[in-house]
Amino acid sequence: MTHYLGIDIGTTGTKTLLIDAAGNVVCEANATYPMEQPRPGWTQQNPDDWWNATVKTVREVMAKSKLAPSDVAAIGLSGQMHGSVFLDKNNKVLRPALLWNDQRTEAECAEITTKAGGRKALIRLVANPALTGFQAPKILWLRNHEPKVFAKLSKVLLPKDDIRRRMIGDYVTEVSDASGTLLLDVIKRRWSSTLLSKLDLDESLLPRVVESEDVTGTLTSAAADELGLTTKCKVVGGAGDCAAGAIGNGVVRAGLLSTSIGTSGVMFVHSDQPQYDSLGRLHTFCHAVRGKWHMMGVNLTSGGSLQWWVENVLAAHASGALASSAENAKAFKAATEEAAAVAAGSGSLLFLPYLNGERTPHADPQARGAFVGLNLTHQRGHLTRSVMEGVTFALRDSLDIIQSLDVPVKEIRASGGGSKNPLWRQMQADVFGQKITTLKVEQGPAYGVALLAAVGDGAYKNIEQACKATIEVASHTAPDRKAAKVYESLFPIYRQLYGNLKDTFAELARV
Repeated sequence: MTHYLGIDIGTTGTKTLLIDAAGNVVCEANATYPMEQPRPGWTQQNPDDWWNATVKTVREVMAKSKLAPSDVAAIGLSGQMHGSVFLDKNNKVLRPALLWNDQRTEAECAEITTKAGGRKALIRLVANPALTGFQAPKILWLRNHEPKVFAKLSKVLLPKDDIRRRMIGDYVTEVSDASGTLLLDVIKRRWSSTLLSKLDLDESLLPRVVESEDVTGTLTSAAADELGLTTKCKVVGGAGDCAAGAIGNGVVRAGLLSTSIGTSGVMFVHSDQPQYDSLGRLHTFCHAVRGKWHMMGVNLTSGGSLQWWVENVLAAHASGALASSAENAKAFKAATEEAAAVAAGSGSLLFLPYLNGERTPHADPQARGAFVGLNLTHQRGHLTRSVMEGVTFALRDSLDIIQSLDVPVKEIRASGGGSKNPLWRQMQADVFGQKITTLKVEQGPAYGVALLAAVGDGAYKNIEQACKATIEVASHTAPDRKAAKVYESLFPIYRQLYGNLKDTFAELARV
């Protein structure tokens, strides 16, 4: 029986999912790896860790399923977007990969904007402004700060595409992930030769670009041996994690929006035509649906804010040191139970979830987190709930921009940790003032690219057909009127805080 693998190379770990041709999940495996933070705001990883995790998880699902290697017909790849793997002519990794949440490239963003002829001209070229997380400023940072390494540079790959390179022996990306490099002409779905020329970058540094369901090659004999698969196994384009997650949620037609709370937070809306936010607060990217696009707002530390609060404050305080994973899981459960016992609004306590800068809507790498409104009546549960509410307010920033541009939003589908936690589901419904839908199977980006693998192998005509056949709604969470009224009063105050503190954040960054 034919099966498909979806592999998601995330920020904290890799998830491999095995599905059958009907879209049923057979089994999954996960492997974690560290993230280096050599300076505040700098993040990087060792690409070898991603490959080792891929091998480990693929072999684990094959062992669990007891399938023959030949039963896996195709692989779909997803991964954290924007990261940069720098390779020399012999495919040697030249330095640790810079990640999506790395903030070191503020000067390079300004350089790109100037060379493009200004912010508006840049948006006309590649549909987006220059942001610190994107890949293009990372390439310029390497050229400006590590010229000896840059001199050896032969190829720059996104994280999932370095895994593809190790699988098929070729350099290929696809349109959804390539959109986040800042080097793709998003309208024409090809590299922008104009911007590359302005930046004095050679297009040969970049991989070729395909659509997300296209077959990019088959496993080499070495990769097949290492993974425990066969050389007949196809590898399709796949998608960046945001587009892959949207596919996994069935967000493949107009009117559907997905909200995801993972390490970052994402508001993702399908678009049949390319649409722009002229102020550049939202991203306009190619969708993983052939010939379609999407708009997206991103908050850099959404679930990451709650993780920081629980692991580094609550769990660490309880144990006197950084806690074990088991202790952290127990601490998460206890923390959210305490938060649920607190009324909406957390006693008028607000939290800004800008722990590693922010993208939407502020595009400010110097933004910082803050509790505002603390008083002597606040207890631990108030602070935990305030963190969760601040994250949800940050997502509403994106939703309000999407709706202000007259993009239709008929249904909001929740995914990530925010869909699994009942309190956070209800909170989203209350803050957004709209019903929240959850799905029977919520497996995130890995499921989306497993479906793309099935499409690439011919099991379905297209991804729309695959989603219609496999994705089912499980439940709806309606807004609570009383809580929604509280949040409607607090949200304008929350929105004022960044403007009030922006100069202070910049001053603190200079200290």
